Amino acid sequence: MAATEMNPDALGHSDMDYPAHYRTYRLFTSLVKWGTVTAILVILLLAFFTL
Repeated sequence: MAATEMNPDALGHSDMDYPAHYRTYRLFTSLVKWGTVTAILVILLLAFFTL
């Protein structure tokens, strides 16, 4: 098994691509937020037009 060297000043694993991880996390949270807002609006519109 190959040993990986890690910078003692760095936080986390040296092979992680943290900027890409943070972009992916922000995209995920944004999609969840806007997906929730869209679902709520669809439910409200359906309730409004069917009552």
